[in-house]
Amino acid sequence: MGFFDFLTEEIAIDLGTANTLIIHNDKVVVDAPSIVARDRTTGKIIAVGREAARMQGKTHENIKTIRPLKDGVIADFDASEKMINMFIKDIPALKKRLFTPSLRMVICIPSGITEVEMRAVKESAERVNGKEVYLIHEPMAAAIGIGVDIMQPKGNMVVDIGGGTTEIAVIALGGIVCDKSVKIAGDVFTNDIIYYMRTQHNLYIGERTAEKIKIQIGAATEDLELPPDEMDVQGRDLLTGKPKQVQTSYREIAKALDKSILRIEDSVMETLSQTPPELAADIYNTGIYLAGGGSMLRGLDKRLSQKTDLPVYIAEDPLRAVVRGTGICLKNLAKYKSVLIK
Repeated sequence: MGFFDFLTEEIAIDLGTANTLIIHNDKVVVDAPSIVARDRTTGKIIAVGREAARMQGKTHENIKTIRPLKDGVIADFDASEKMINMFIKDIPALKKRLFTPSLRMVICIPSGITEVEMRAVKESAERVNGKEVYLIHEPMAAAIGIGVDIMQPKGNMVVDIGGGTTEIAVIALGGIVCDKSVKIAGDVFTNDIIYYMRTQHNLYIGERTAEKIKIQIGAATEDLELPPDEMDVQGRDLLTGKPKQVQTSYREIAKALDKSILRIEDSVMETLSQTPPELAADIYNTGIYLAGGGSMLRGLDKRLSQKTDLPVYIAEDPLRAVVRGTGICLKNLAKYKSVLIK
């Protein structure tokens, strides 16, 4: 404990492909889409987060919306750094400070990330005044956020379906025993819906519309107990070029997403087949935990449960499970030292 400790602020960041969440003083202070809008002529960043998300797909040639993260890793270094910087400046408690405090950060990274990608995240954090930067694997953070005691000699399986990647991991004794990271998640689901509407209805829709369809009537199986109502979708007719509207149901969306969900199922099965027998016995008793925004897809838990013959539980508030876990690590750095990557 140094004299200048009061100048250091602690924040936990879940840097996601779709959303970025930041915890400060045990509260989620930033929860915004990971999108940046840049002015092409000056190269300046005009908007980040919600404001930039509203511009997505509606810009003219001088403004470009960028998603700085792709498949869970930084694709555009400069944009992601400015985005993190602006999000940190948005934290209410830090706005009142005269000068930027040095930060102690814990940041989430996908488990299938390479050394180079890891360094990119780290350097981005150091440039926004991060004095102590710790990294933690997403499935690990998700498990802590769900409330699993990861330090026990007991196997737990976590499936975290985010925007860019699906992370599947078997965790025991504070470490990942076997894991798999597949680049099939929310973004792929969105593209599946765009493709389906184009091929089946000759309707060309944008990413935002597809995202809306996914949230409102997205489903993983065709036999739901509480099916959502049909939805009107507006877009451009590919044959006539006129704007038009069609009606679509959750059954169609389930068909559209079928292939991608199959691949997630296969990855879960593959991870289970690599699990040591003692841990497999534990998983038989505890079941599988789902986290991340993708786990909110209707009927996905049921479908995975049928495939694996195991009970499947969705975390409460799955969108924030990862950032909650990161926040818990930040509070108990000493306890979770072995989990964090310095």
